[in-house]
This record gives sequence, structure tokens and C-alpha cells, in this order.
Amino acid sequence: KRNMSGKIYWILSDHLHETHLEGFNPSSDVVFICEFYEDLIPVKHHKKKLVLVISGMRHFGRTLIEKKYTVHYVRLNDPDHSHSIELELKKVLQKYPNHQLHVGMPSYYGLKETIKDLQLPISIVNNPQFLSTPDEFSSWAENYKVLRMEYFYRKMRVKYSILMDDQHPVGGKWNYDAENRKPPNEGLDSPPPLQINKDDITLEVIQLVNDRFKDHFGDADDFHYAVTRDDAIRVLKHFIKQSLPLFGDYQDAMIKDNVWMYHSHISFYLNAGLLVAKECIREVESAYLAGKCPLNSAEGFIRQILGWREFVRGIYWLKMPGYADLNFFEADRDLPEFFWTGATKMLCMAQAVDATRKYAYAHHIQRLMVLGNFALLAGLAPAQVSAWFLIVYADAYEWVELPNVSGMTLFADGGYLASKPYAAGGAYINRMSNYCRDCHYKVSQKNGKAACPFNYLYWDFLIRNRAKLQDNARLGMMYRSLDRMDETKIVAIRDDADRFLSSLPEA
Repeated sequence: KRNMSGKIYWILSDHLHETHLEGFNPSSDVVFICEFYEDLIPVKHHKKKLVLVISGMRHFGRTLIEKKYTVHYVRLNDPDHSHSIELELKKVLQKYPNHQLHVGMPSYYGLKETIKDLQLPISIVNNPQFLSTPDEFSSWAENYKVLRMEYFYRKMRVKYSILMDDQHPVGGKWNYDAENRKPPNEGLDSPPPLQINKDDITLEVIQLVNDRFKDHFGDADDFHYAVTRDDAIRVLKHFIKQSLPLFGDYQDAMIKDNVWMYHSHISFYLNAGLLVAKECIREVESAYLAGKCPLNSAEGFIRQILGWREFVRGIYWLKMPGYADLNFFEADRDLPEFFWTGATKMLCMAQAVDATRKYAYAHHIQRLMVLGNFALLAGLAPAQVSAWFLIVYADAYEWVELPNVSGMTLFADGGYLASKPYAAGGAYINRMSNYCRDCHYKVSQKNGKAACPFNYLYWDFLIRNRAKLQDNARLGMMYRSLDRMDETKIVAIRDDADRFLSSLPEA
């Protein structure tokens, strides 16, 4: 036992960065890392997510030991693990009496409440992996009747002087999103992502996950993600060199059997703590200033991290716990089985689910405009859709998943986060992908059994939710188009939607 006073720095599974240990005193302080179920599996996460997180924790613990930190590490399969975080915390407090426990802000509301209820001397402190705090966001939000990411993003650009020319944005515009929507050209083929070889720790964790979590979604074996900070930095640098120049142009594009496109795939590491936001932003800004990528790519990448990522986290902590229960459209349809199996004749859906099952990954347009768009149009229950997204993606934590799915994707908050529902028919998917060419359904057909289901589901969604949406200025043109349809067309839309949704297992 150490009788001297000091601090115990409790590192959670997504706090794998040394910034959490700022002020650490080697002569008196301790790092506590514990693999426990409430932290690892608030839901039944994809097996690859569990490998990423547990292997990341074990590598981080090893790195800290090599750097001469005093580390108290509890592995999930240790024979004396109580599997009670309260008991494990009491053990470490008994071993190091007179120590004050510190933990960074957890990534989901439930764990924060659990920690607060432990009746132990724990201080919950700011999470240094982010560039704004919940209090800062709340103060900003008080000045606006309607919250929009763009204005928060501009504030953050100025605060950190990112892509700024004095007080003005570099290039004269804040946002180049309009230049980032090119459809995939015929023959477009993106470079492969950097794959990381498995070491002994990761192989051991894969075996652990296969033994203890065998009924979880996906598989653990074909694993090639980074689990150390050094390798995460390699992935970032590889992206900047290989894919960033075309990331802006094609970030919304989708190609059959191409999972990775020009995306960075660093959200795994940002959200776990192996990378931090500021270094990723600075690296990309430096690449632009050095002439290694165009402004639309640099700005588009930075906006995702400095703008959107910080914005959705602010929304989450501002609106929880009630945000999880919102259901503006009163949608109540059960999640179809093909979200788990991929067994659907809709090729775009099958491709997105297949990538998700294999890699615990699909890029943001597959998530928003294929999977999410279908969930919105079909009226799937928001709680079930949110649970699915949280389970299946390796970068999913509740703070980022819930606002993105409930607010952005499903409009379940009634427009608090997004200005309109992100609903689209088959034409959008056809424009931004090559899926429709090989699909069982015909995107050129608007009605009938052979028609792309997105075509009639889109109009059916507008029809059945008209009372709640017709005053939305951004949907005025679509409702005027709807009003020009004759009654025969309306009946066909409703009949097709009813037929399709009543037979979803065969879709």
C-alpha cells in the first residue's frame, strides 16, 4: 500500500491518450485501467469493435508501463476480476489509500450516471480529446433560437485559427460542401487503406472475443485496424498522402464492392482516443498549405471533425437523457431482419449491410442516405434504429451515434439538429453510386413490383407525414410537386408502399 496522497487516473475504454494523464506525478499517482462490461458492452457491440477497444486498452496499458507509469490494470479474463466496477474501484482505493479518483467525461450518459451513483470519491473532469466542452457548447447555444452546425463550426475555426486568413476564411468561403458531391466516374478506383498486422496481444484478444462474445454481430478474425497510437498515426498519414487529394470530390460517392473509397477511416481512432482532433486537423491543414491537397478536400475533412463532430457531441450532452426518447413521426415499424443478414434484393442496402457485417464500417453516405434513408422512409422505430447503429459500427459511441441517427438521419427530434429530413428517392442513390445498374429493382420505374422501393417510399413518406412537414420551407417544392400528381398516381404510391412494407422479409 502507498500511504502518501495522490491521484488515481481512471482511463476508460475510449480514453486511450496520454492527455488524460496531464499533471501525473510519477512518485505518487496511479493509472487505473479496467476492462468491465458496463464500459465495453452497454450494447452487444460488433466483435471487431470489441477487438479494437480491448486490444487498444491493453496496448495503451503496456505503453504506459514502458514509460514508467504506475499502472493498475484489470483484464476481462483475470481470474480475480469481480466484474463489478464498484468493487474494482474499491480494490484500487484500498491499495492506494488517500488517493483521489479522476476520470474523464464518459462517452455516454448512462455510464456518467453510474459513476455519479457509486458514492466513491470520483471527480469527473473534462475530456481533452475534444476541442470544446459541453459547458462551452451550452453557452453558445443560448444565443440561438435554432442551432445549426455551420455557425458553431465558424466559431471553432476562429477560436483555433484553422484555415483562416486573419479573421477571414482561407479562399473566401467557410464551406466548400457544394464542391464535394461528385458522382463516381466510370472506372474510378480508390487506393486501398493501410492495413495493420495483428500482434500477439491482438490475437489473444480475438480469441477472447470469440470465446466470450460469440453471439455478437460480425466476426473478429479478419482484423486489420490500428490498436496503438503509432499505428493510428500511420493510418492518418497514409490517408493524407494517398486519398486526401480526392476525398473532397468523392466523399459522397459509392461504388459497388468498394468499401473504403477515399475516406480516412480514422473515426475508429479519434473516438477511442488513439488520435486526437487537433493533431488530425493540423496535419490536414499543413497538407493544404504545402500544396498537397485542394482546399475543398482539406476544408471538407476539417469540417467533419472541427464542426460536425464537436457539434453533435454538444447536442448530445445538452439534450440528454430525453433526446434518446424522441420520436417526432411516431414511427413504430420493427427493424427488418435484413439489417442483420443483408439478405435483400435492394443492392444498395445489401452492400451497406455486407460492409457493416464484415468490417464494422460503412462510410457516412451509406449510413445516412442508404441505410438511414430507408429507415426514415419505412418508418422504422427510432429506438431500434439507434440501437442497431450503436451495435454494428466500430466508431459508434452513444454521444456521436444518437444525434447522428435520431436527429440527422431520422428527424426524430423534429428538426432540432437538422433543418429538414434527409429523405431521397432512388434517383439520388443512382446519381451517387453504380449500385442501381446491377440491382434487382429498376430505378427508372416509379411504381409497381419492379420499381425501386425508394421511389414510392419517398413520396409515401411525404404523404403520410404531411401535417408535420408541409410548413418546412426546404420541402415546399416537393409538396408542390406532390400536389400536381393526379389521384391515380397517389393511390399507386400508397398501394406500392403498403405492399412493400407489409412484405419486408421478402424485400
